[in-house]
Amino acid sequence: MTMPDAPDPKIALRKTAYAARRAAHTTRHKTGAVRKATLRLLAELAHQRGAVVAGYMPIRTEMDVIPTMASLSSRAKVCVPVIDGADNPLLFREWRPGCAMVEGPFGAWVPTTGPWVVPDILIVPLVGFDVACNRLGYGGGFYDRTLAKLRASQYVNAIGFAYAAQELLNIPTIVTDQPLDVIVTEQGVFHPKESK
Repeated sequence: MTMPDAPDPKIALRKTAYAARRAAHTTRHKTGAVRKATLRLLAELAHQRGAVVAGYMPIRTEMDVIPTMASLSSRAKVCVPVIDGADNPLLFREWRPGCAMVEGPFGAWVPTTGPWVVPDILIVPLVGFDVACNRLGYGGGFYDRTLAKLRASQYVNAIGFAYAAQELLNIPTIVTDQPLDVIVTEQGVFHPKESK
């Protein structure tokens, strides 16, 4: 007789984090969360002049990074991820405010034209995070594969961008999970070394 596999603990954590993110997103205008988080993120990136920075086009209730991307576009090359197949790392296409866009997989908009670039910095959406900068994503592994590939050949700064309400106590990890270097929320900035 074989024993059934243990349930994936990340499934329950995702439900909790989704609910918290949805509630925070609903009250974002009242609390000024996006504005506060944007200011913290821009301060974190203040010395990154000339870098290639990957943002993202927010879907569902993700923290809106477009104000940060628009501000950075005057002093850095900004790009957004493009899905290139279910099991592949992400590709990145240059983005500028007002550029022509088309809806891509999962409802995220992507530029219709423009050069493909390799980012030095990734601003990463997430479902949940912990103070050790572990990221709980959607479960597709896109960012884990992408960070693993980029980190194998260069230094990449991966910054999670989220509502403070998305913080979880402890996210279980497996060998393929890629930790983030920093988490930025409207209430603070977390570096993993600070949590030890």
